[in-house]
Amino acid sequence: MLEITLSVKNKYIDKSKEFLDKYILLILIGALTAISIVYFVTYLNNGLGLAYNDARSHLDIGRRVVEGLKPGLAQLGSVWLPLPHLLMVPTIWNDYFWHSGLSGALQSMISFVATAIIIHFFLKEMGVSIFGRLVGVMVFVANLNILYLQSIAMTELLLIATMTAGVYELYLWHKNGQILNIIKSSFWIMMASLIRYEGWFLMLYAGVLIIIEVFKRKGFKSAEGTAVFYATLAAFGVFLWFLWNLLIFKDPLYFILGPFSAKAQQDQLEAAGVLITKSNLLLSIKIYLYALFYNSYTIPAILALFGAILYWTDKKIKPGLKIAITALFAPLMFNILALYLGHSVLFIQGISGTSWFNVRYGIMMMPSISIFIGYLVSRIKDFRWVIVGILLFITYFAFSNYDAVTIDDARVGSSQKNVSEVSGYLAQNSANEKGFILVSAASHDAIIFSSGLPMKRFIHEGTGAYWESATTSPDSWARWIIMRTNDDNDLVWRSVSRVPAFDNYILVASYPFADIYEIKQELIGQLHTEPVLGKQK
Repeated sequence: MLEITLSVKNKYIDKSKEFLDKYILLILIGALTAISIVYFVTYLNNGLGLAYNDARSHLDIGRRVVEGLKPGLAQLGSVWLPLPHLLMVPTIWNDYFWHSGLSGALQSMISFVATAIIIHFFLKEMGVSIFGRLVGVMVFVANLNILYLQSIAMTELLLIATMTAGVYELYLWHKNGQILNIIKSSFWIMMASLIRYEGWFLMLYAGVLIIIEVFKRKGFKSAEGTAVFYATLAAFGVFLWFLWNLLIFKDPLYFILGPFSAKAQQDQLEAAGVLITKSNLLLSIKIYLYALFYNSYTIPAILALFGAILYWTDKKIKPGLKIAITALFAPLMFNILALYLGHSVLFIQGISGTSWFNVRYGIMMMPSISIFIGYLVSRIKDFRWVIVGILLFITYFAFSNYDAVTIDDARVGSSQKNVSEVSGYLAQNSANEKGFILVSAASHDAIIFSSGLPMKRFIHEGTGAYWESATTSPDSWARWIIMRTNDDNDLVWRSVSRVPAFDNYILVASYPFADIYEIKQELIGQLHTEPVLGKQK
């Protein structure tokens, strides 16, 4: 009787495994898509979907490509790499997609689903059981910071998806040596290089790994040829970005040295004495590890470290695969290096700065953490339920306490800007009145977005001749001027406050974030209130 019972039980288990093997991908895609949509709607309805100032800026950049006083691809600018904004173009023309943030969130949501699926496949290639794969996917999906960032118009999830895909294909190439995997890896890394500069670091790191592996197998000549083959596609995005800056801004290094570059921002922070990680390697490591721990809830990161050690010490795994998987740590290496060199800034409340800022950078390691925890669960079978129990315990408390440092950063950190007073004034006083609004998009993009006004109402740095004329003769163009008084970092104040025509304006509202000036009533009749410059080159 016992033998019959065990036989039935084993058949049931075998059928269950067969069912999962056959339908696991469809089940995951369906469940992940549902989760993604639910959380987008949740954060849209509770007002957090547009809390990040950068999210509003990303949406405005995409919108300016299709609408404004000077629409076109030149509106992509050089502050951020272009791919996220290009992906918005098919939908950003729609006001709902723009103002709900869905145009930007959509790519994050798709990336969320894609990354979870890649984690599943990555673990499968590592020989991990279905159970271990599902645990790995769960670690990624059940992270509240991931769920928030996948719901908004930020670049983290898109970057995570492309980088993880690039490393996955690189791992496959080290495993089977098929040239198609190098092509796929090159493509995804090229895409990552058009999202954020972590992609540039991964491009170089993966190139070094490829050269080492081919050199070991076939010698110098083959390594040289393969490196050129890899770089032809992987570095194509970087080449295009240099070319773009040359053609649009007449300087291939404009994105590095220009007035809106990260360097210019870091120079201001250094002058203010808050760029404390520059030239301090130990502090750079400490700050990024804190960001990593806050984003991962610490214990998963520690468990992942044990999983990584187990992987690297497994004598059955080929050395090439052990080397290849180190590419998962590219975001860790890049962010520490960027902090050390002073090219990045990251504030941890209570450690560096008095608030949060860019703490979301720590989320970049979540695919690596998920993969190594999945591997750990598969290897240590006797303790797998203990590990799962710990993970469920952490997840329960994170969700019950609404513990997400990325949400804290968006709500109360330096990444948020409460511009509701300024944008509310504009919405109330200018929506039904004619006249342009002069404002620096570099300083006040959040105001432009939050006002709800059409993009064509604003004269900003990207409007060409309108900007040049309005900053020298504002009383011919601008009915309202938005700027921070006495702040030369505000390009409008720097220009307008020095011209005689500024005497024709009166301060009508003053707020902590910006002031609003309006032209004197008797001079409204002399203003241009409609676009008259036609198409500009």
